[in-house]
Amino acid sequence: MVKGKFITFEGIDGAGKSTHVETISTYLRAKGKTVVTTREPGGTPLGERLRELLLHESMHLETEALLMFASRREHIDKLIAPALERGDWVISDRFTDASFAYQGGGRQLSTHKLDILEHWVHADFQPHLTLLFDVSLDVARARLDNTRTLDKFEREKHDFFEKVRNAYLQRAAQFPKRIRVVDSSQPLANVTQQIEQLIDQLDE
Repeated sequence: MVKGKFITFEGIDGAGKSTHVETISTYLRAKGKTVVTTREPGGTPLGERLRELLLHESMHLETEALLMFASRREHIDKLIAPALERGDWVISDRFTDASFAYQGGGRQLSTHKLDILEHWVHADFQPHLTLLFDVSLDVARARLDNTRTLDKFEREKHDFFEKVRNAYLQRAAQFPKRIRVVDSSQPLANVTQQIEQLIDQLDE
């Protein structure tokens, strides 16, 4: 029986999700929780090596999807599951919803193939709560510009991110109890307050 809680942050690049990982971690620690923060792809030594390939190397679409799930399998086994069994709260910057959005929506990989991979890698395991940070594409792009060197996903065109965003929103409509949409175009304090309220509901 899982003792901890697993929360994932999702959204298009520039939506602001990564900004809130440490903020919410600090909030939970102040409430007495032991918190583990992680990210995908990555989270383990092997996962971080795969991350470098996935973010910077050109590859076949199916290779990309398979490597994402290979990294995820390792992530669950080596970090997420042990932390939850200890009773920790795990916050991950992206998880499987990102594969449905980026490889499925953006790259147009068959959802059926992604369903198979999801069932194979974590059939009965899902986050307790997924926060989907939603923002217009123009705002997201403005946030990314002039911040750092962009990876291969962040360099994609407008229509790619439009497909990604739509896939995320479709996923949220499919799983409304787990995936909660957060309007991240609001002032930072408002977004933080909304997230804290959702976290508090999870802890009740």
